[in-house]
Amino acid sequence: MPARRELYAGVMSGTSLDGVDAVVAEFRAPPDALVATLGSTHIAFPSALRDELLALQAPGSDEIARAARAANLLADLYAMAIRDACDASGVSPHDLVAAGVHGQTVRHRPEQGWTLQINNPARVAESAYVTVVADFRSRDIAAGGQGAPLVPAFHAAIFGDAAAHRAVVNIGGIANITDLPLHGAVTGFDTGPGNVLMDLWTARHRGAAFDVNGEWAAQGNVDPALLSALLADPYFAAAPPKSTGRDLFNAVWLDSTLVRAHRAGTHEDVQATLAALTARTIADAVRAHAAGATELLVCGGGAHNSTLLRMLSSELAPRIVVTTGDRGVAADHVEALAFAWLAREALAGRAGNLAAVTGARGSRILGAIYPR
Repeated sequence: MPARRELYAGVMSGTSLDGVDAVVAEFRAPPDALVATLGSTHIAFPSALRDELLALQAPGSDEIARAARAANLLADLYAMAIRDACDASGVSPHDLVAAGVHGQTVRHRPEQGWTLQINNPARVAESAYVTVVADFRSRDIAAGGQGAPLVPAFHAAIFGDAAAHRAVVNIGGIANITDLPLHGAVTGFDTGPGNVLMDLWTARHRGAAFDVNGEWAAQGNVDPALLSALLADPYFAAAPPKSTGRDLFNAVWLDSTLVRAHRAGTHEDVQATLAALTARTIADAVRAHAAGATELLVCGGGAHNSTLLRMLSSELAPRIVVTTGDRGVAADHVEALAFAWLAREALAGRAGNLAAVTGARGSRILGAIYPR
């Protein structure tokens, strides 16, 4: 009897709050590529759900009931995404070994020993009829870690190259970096804002979800005084391990910094400066913690922002700055693939965290399992 194919789904909704990404991945033994993406889907958040998830980032009334209702709506979208990705892959959810379903982070307080991802994995398992692995961050935090970022272990598995010292940066709402040295430990951390502030400013002044291709930012000029004020936040100077989110980098943070900086430029200038903030903080992280890297691989939504990529290339020259798509993995698929991989590691009883990245006391198996 032939061995069962190692088919896993990965489901991700990140800090950009644009929707759900799902992939179906087949893991393979060497000498083949570790993972092949068989199919994928993206389901945009309904505006009411996105508004509720944004509102749940801050204290409010009736939070428990509102969060529970949002979790059920999310679970239904996650299950739909799994089914759609399976359809795109020509397989059935029944063929999957499991699905890694991260949930939607609404609060992240590792310094207080907790993090909260809205999800109802039992509902996903029931609706999609698939084994679900969820709640990946809690065990690392219980072991004294940040619970984030978790993707560096996957970056090491898929992008580690004995011939080149690489760094990988995922630019979602928040940006995180992974250093993949030729020798020594893999390290990584959240560098700070990715798209979150640029998206906020675009929505406020353009009525759009994001700045397509960075075209609006390209019309402005970077404001050095504002950039200095933004960079003055203590988070950027803090040593890793560290992680962050909308808890810190949000509208209140941005508006208070604009007031302190006595901004006088145009809205376009602010957008250009926010793009420069993302580029500068990523570049500073590379220079300080991945100085030997000769190549930066970019993934996440920010990989589609040519203005941001141009700024990164300028900051990091002569290093090569390319997207992961140039190295065989679509930039939009990397995070979802990472959670498919984390589900696989959990079921195999293998650790999914890197203590050098998160600051945990050691390696831990991550995730809670909900059988089909």
